[in-house]
Amino acid sequence: MIAFENVAYNYGGGELLSEISLRLAPGSFHFLTGPSGAGKTTFLKLCYADLLPTAGRVSLFDREVRSLSRDEVALTRRRIGVVHQDCQFLDHLPLGANVSLPLTVAGKAGAPRDLDDLLNWVGLDRLKGALPPSLSGGERQRAALARAVIIGPDVIVADEPTGNLDWDMSLRLLTLLVELNRMGKTVLVATHDLNLIRQAKSQVPVRVLRIAKRRVQLAGADL
Repeated sequence: MIAFENVAYNYGGGELLSEISLRLAPGSFHFLTGPSGAGKTTFLKLCYADLLPTAGRVSLFDREVRSLSRDEVALTRRRIGVVHQDCQFLDHLPLGANVSLPLTVAGKAGAPRDLDDLLNWVGLDRLKGALPPSLSGGERQRAALARAVIIGPDVIVADEPTGNLDWDMSLRLLTLLVELNRMGKTVLVATHDLNLIRQAKSQVPVRVLRIAKRRVQLAGADL
C-alpha cells in the first residue's frame, strides 16, 4: 500500500532521512517515534506525496509517486486522510461545513445524514453549528479526524494527534483510531507518547517504527 525503497530526503543541504526501505501493509497499524527534529513529519509527508524523495522510490497503491501526474497525485491523496499536528480550520465556517470541505473540494455531494453520523461517531454532533474558535483542543482534534475520514480513505496518517491533549482525551482519540483500523483502514500515527503506544498494543496488533540516525527501523518489543 505504501512502500519505500532505499529512500532518502535532503533538507537544507543535509540528509535528514536515508536508506529507508519498508512497506506498510493494508490494514496495518503503525506508530512512528523519534526525537523532535528527527524527521517524523517529513516521513509522513513522503507517505502522502506532499514531498518527493531526493533518492529512492516511494510507491502509493502500487504506483511510484514520480510517475504520477498532478491530477493523479490529487486523486491518490483522496485515498489518504491526514490529521495534521496543527489542525487548521476556516474560522468563519461552522464545524459541519469544515468537516465537509474535502467533499466540496472533490466535487462530491455528501448526504446530510452521513455528516451527522460521522459527527456523532466522534462525539461532536451537538457542535455541528459551532465555529472553530469555540472548540476545545480535544474537540478540534476529533473534528480533524472526522474531516480526514469523511471521504472514505484507505489510509489514515496522523501527526502527533494527542500532543496537546490530556490522557483521557488522548484515549478517546485512540479509541477512534483503533475503530478505524478494525474497519480495515491502515493507520500511521507519529507520537512521542509511549503510554499511548502501550495502550494501543493492548487492543490491536501494532508495529512501532523508530527514527534513529536518519533511518526508520522497526522497533523492538521494549515499548
